[in-house]
Amino acid sequence: MEKSSVAQRIRAFRKLKGYTQNELAEMLGVSIAILGAIERGTRKPDTKIINKISQVLNIEPDELVAAIAR
Repeated sequence: MEKSSVAQRIRAFRKLKGYTQNELAEMLGVSIAILGAIERGTRKPDTKIINKISQVLNIEPDELVAAIAR
């Protein structure tokens, strides 16, 4: 399965901000399994989790989903 660009962007921004998967999952209030699945591209994040991730990482939601429109 090809990794989605949203998944890649979430992972890249998480690493750029210096968070582990465990730290980000805890801040989002989701399990590490859910975050891992989102980052692998095996689980599609809904709008609510996209907004939560962008808020925690202090970025605009469009920075995560902009790649979808291309």
